[in-house]
Amino acid sequence: MIPVQNVYYMLSYAFKALNQQGYKKIATEEFKNTAELMAAILAKGIASQLKQGLKKDYIAQTEELSAIRGKIDITQSLKTNSMLRKRLVCSYDDFSENNTMNRIIKSTAQLLLKADISKTRKKELRKLMVYFTNVRPINLYRVNWNLQYNQNNQTYQMLISLCYLIVKGLLHTNTNGTSKLMDFLDEQRMYRLYEKFILEYYKRHYPDLSASASQIPWSLDDGVDHMLPIMQSDIHLERGNTVLIIDAKYYKRSTQTQFNKHTLHSNNLYQIFTYVKNRQYQFGDEENTVSGMLLYAKTDVSIQPDNVYQMHGNQISAKTLDLNLPFEEVANQLDRIVESHFTDINKVY
Repeated sequence: MIPVQNVYYMLSYAFKALNQQGYKKIATEEFKNTAELMAAILAKGIASQLKQGLKKDYIAQTEELSAIRGKIDITQSLKTNSMLRKRLVCSYDDFSENNTMNRIIKSTAQLLLKADISKTRKKELRKLMVYFTNVRPINLYRVNWNLQYNQNNQTYQMLISLCYLIVKGLLHTNTNGTSKLMDFLDEQRMYRLYEKFILEYYKRHYPDLSASASQIPWSLDDGVDHMLPIMQSDIHLERGNTVLIIDAKYYKRSTQTQFNKHTLHSNNLYQIFTYVKNRQYQFGDEENTVSGMLLYAKTDVSIQPDNVYQMHGNQISAKTLDLNLPFEEVANQLDRIVESHFTDINKVY
């Protein structure tokens, strides 16, 4: 079980906004579970957004009115016989805060009010919801999370991303169609956070490295790539002609077992080897060092990956990152990975 405080640190790397002064106090608080932590971050984020004002949009409305507003919908007015009641169906644009982003935030806060969080936290969220009186709830099962951000709404990006984690972590549908709350942050959601955390950690602390989640082109003889899948690395670290490709893995079991023998997941190994050989091909005749690493989050089982292999001229390793330790020690583990692959590398704090 990852300490809740470490989940906060992982989030603070994944969402740079959490490093702002308004969120600093959260880092020193004690939380009994992840839902409590998320509620604290969301409450702080909503309060910060309220200081700037809730975003408003022009939203199309159609309703039956006693006075003309906008355009008269003649067809609907005739269908509903509204003129007999001395009313008309009108279509108009209403400049309102009842937009999709605010509806997601309100509905997510309402979801957290059903979770296992303290009465104090619930009271804090209810106070903030007063400012969302004119915002209608939204069906969180049907939300399209691929929202577009620009200069006018970029302050919402972290809030909506946080809502996504909360919704996907807390909401579950029973077979009879009813909803229930489940354990927060399942394996899939934690995998995404784990991957993003490692990448952003290296971006922040090792500016001498080029850190990205870059695509790796296939080494093709004739250039024909029709129907070939995209090779998308999780973490691609590069300086000069030295490259380390890390595949972050977050499983309940980091090895597979057959006949009481523990082995690495074969697909993981095939994948990282393919990434490394195709990336090396890009250097052509230039001298290079391309390595690959499967970095598993440590689990509760006794056998953990800790192996280094030399495969066809490249180093391929399988290592374990222990997220249960104090965060300073988690950071030390990540630092040692970089130091073992890049010489004279300096960390920036």
